[in-house]
Amino acid sequence: MATVLDDFDARPGSVASLLRTVVGVYLRRIGGRIAVADLVALLGALGVDSPQARTGIARLRAKGLLVSERGGRDPDGAARAPAYALNPDAVPMLERGDRRIFQVRRMVPDEPWCLVSFSISEDRRGARGMLRRRLQWLGAGLAAPGLWICPGHLVDEAELILADLGLREHATIFLAEEPRVAGALADAVARWWDLDGLAAAHRTFLERAALLPGASSPERAFAGYVGLVDAWRPITYIDPGLPAALLPAGWPGLESEGEFARLSEELAGPAWEHVRAVTGA
Repeated sequence: MATVLDDFDARPGSVASLLRTVVGVYLRRIGGRIAVADLVALLGALGVDSPQARTGIARLRAKGLLVSERGGRDPDGAARAPAYALNPDAVPMLERGDRRIFQVRRMVPDEPWCLVSFSISEDRRGARGMLRRRLQWLGAGLAAPGLWICPGHLVDEAELILADLGLREHATIFLAEEPRVAGALADAVARWWDLDGLAAAHRTFLERAALLPGASSPERAFAGYVGLVDAWRPITYIDPGLPAALLPAGWPGLESEGEFARLSEELAGPAWEHVRAVTGA
């Protein structure tokens, strides 16, 4: 089975990112298939015009997330409009995304640390670079050359990354107790992770969340909820859920987690009403 990878580089708010968010949040919920016109209409509620939407959909199909379905007839003889279906190979990637986006975890006391050590020859430097990139998007920190660290609750995802890239035999995963470092562990964490950059990402999310449409109508709630998930999704791939005790005082990630939960509760229900109205689900 081919692996379909998420497009981590898609900028939140871009057509590509909004489209991936709509597909990831709703397509499985409506049966894995959506008429082209309905998908274009949903994107229209997000401010994406029809030509942009159709171009974005074509690109998403080229990346392997969607597959085309020609029009035909239902078993009862009714005509079926041209549609797109979710590529079954993409489902594991979307399920991993669900866990990161909607089941935010923070490392708890006595949870082990996950260490990933690898050695890959120079003639496979492309694979080595891809592994480093995927570990960064796992939220792992760089403890030393060839040694990455993350909370233990991410160990299964680390295993999947190695398997996806065909590099499992080149790496060893350790589950370890608290690292012993010279000085305070919090200082080491600040070296292993770009906490300033991560804090800035959380503050940007809070700024965007404050500008989202509310739930005054199902269509506006849909725009607000998709915008919320779209802004939140990239953060969940770079924030591994480090223990609060090891983070700087006033860490904005705690506030952004709360705001995501609050707005999700407010917007998700009426947003689904809009999707059902458009698609007939």
